[in-house]
Amino acid sequence: MTRLSVNVNKVATLRNSRGGTLPSVVEAVQVCVEAGAPGITVHPRTDERHIRPADVYDIAQALAPMRDGVEYNIEGNPRPALVEMVEKVRPDQCTLVPVRPGELTSEAGWPADTPKAELREIIQRFHDHGVRVSVFVDPEPAPIDWAAELGADRVELYTEPYARAFEHGGEALDQSLERYRAASERAARNGLGVNAGHDLDLGNLPTYLTLPGIEEVSIGHALMARALFVGLGPVVEEYLQITGLR
Repeated sequence: MTRLSVNVNKVATLRNSRGGTLPSVVEAVQVCVEAGAPGITVHPRTDERHIRPADVYDIAQALAPMRDGVEYNIEGNPRPALVEMVEKVRPDQCTLVPVRPGELTSEAGWPADTPKAELREIIQRFHDHGVRVSVFVDPEPAPIDWAAELGADRVELYTEPYARAFEHGGEALDQSLERYRAASERAARNGLGVNAGHDLDLGNLPTYLTLPGIEEVSIGHALMARALFVGLGPVVEEYLQITGLR
């Protein structure tokens, strides 16, 4: 079985477009958990265009009574404010994600030539606080090896290229699946767990999960988009059926 972590950023995006407190991010988290979601993800960015620091702490407080059953994952680039936040909240997992100026959403994983010293120190600090660390990478040998050298616990494979290949089907899809299979196997040989995320949805997720060893998928945009029409709880249940948790 693969764990589902629901990214609630888009709930905050809708709230911020009008101001005020509606829709409530915490209420969205509660609906997801009541529907059976075993994980919640947030990605607080510097510009606060969706999740804000206050949301991170409010969600942590809401999840505190159920931390044995629901994992909390904080994503972000390892800037000082995020490092401080993670050390205070002590989520189950922190996913380190590179940020490119002007991007609407993540566009690629960490390049393998990124200097290791600072990231290795941050990962050790998180480990000292009992936080599992995942590193967002492309499905290629060099960044996976690099993540292992950092002392990370897992990699999160960037799956947007897979989603585009799925749309084309045929040979493109076959080649993409083989690429991700090789990446998962290389991560395992390096002692790394494997997460996945970006542009996964109800259509392409079942095929992706034919690959071995996927411990967690983080899904936000597609899940929230469908929730507008059929409801958040029912959509979470649809994804749980695919991941084998229903």
